[in-house]
Amino acid sequence: MPFSTNVIRLLEDIEPSLRKVLIAILEEIERQREETVTRKEFLEFARHTDENFQKVWKSIHELAEAQKRTERRVDELAEAQKRTEARVEELAEAQKKTEQRVDSLAQKVEELAEAQKKTEEEIRRLARGLKNTREMVAGLSDSVGYTLEDRIFPYIREFVLKEYGVKAKILDRRNIIYPDGGFDEANIYVEGRRNGEKVYVIGECKARPGKKDIKKFNEAIKRIKAHLGGKVEAFFVGYYYSPEIEKYLRDKHPEIMAMKSFEFELKYGKKA
Repeated sequence: MPFSTNVIRLLEDIEPSLRKVLIAILEEIERQREETVTRKEFLEFARHTDENFQKVWKSIHELAEAQKRTERRVDELAEAQKRTEARVEELAEAQKKTEQRVDSLAQKVEELAEAQKKTEEEIRRLARGLKNTREMVAGLSDSVGYTLEDRIFPYIREFVLKEYGVKAKILDRRNIIYPDGGFDEANIYVEGRRNGEKVYVIGECKARPGKKDIKKFNEAIKRIKAHLGGKVEAFFVGYYYSPEIEKYLRDKHPEIMAMKSFEFELKYGKKA
């Protein structure tokens, strides 16, 4: 059936599926209008038709608006989808970079582990070298100590007599052996008597005595006293004492006499 220009324009703006429904309704209205015989019936029919048309028009308008909102929502969802896809691509790229960094870190960890192995081996090598050095130094220290002992031994009898009032009977370098099998080395061992009482005089020699040497000697003297059971006197001989060590001996171990090696020949020049 023919439609007016306004109806045609309206129909063009409507979504195709809805347009088919509207055309069918309009055609049905026109068919019913043609079948109406009387003017009164036609007017009544027209009134109902107009009301129905208004309702249909309103529904179509609402559907058109809903369609527009749906299309806008679809556009928004499409845009959100694009942003989501872009974000996913960014995350994928970030994941790729993260994996690359992890691989790089793993490689660095392997390199560090290898470097650590080399460092540990170098430390072991240095430790072995340090041990050898310490053994060499200890050997040199012992050599110096024995040299001091040999130099002062000729003056020991006169020394113990003048300083301790002890008349020496035995001069020796001796190991004091304990019941448990342990022992202390007495670099200078003197056994004699003072006013009829048995007395032991124990000496230690070091080139430059330190606190550690003095503490070690003091502990040995305690063990020797407990083992021998008699009176024990102690002295230390060195080439040189630092002011700190001299003060340490005066304040902490006044019972240990500190002697310098050159003093023996000067003070006790009488040969044994």
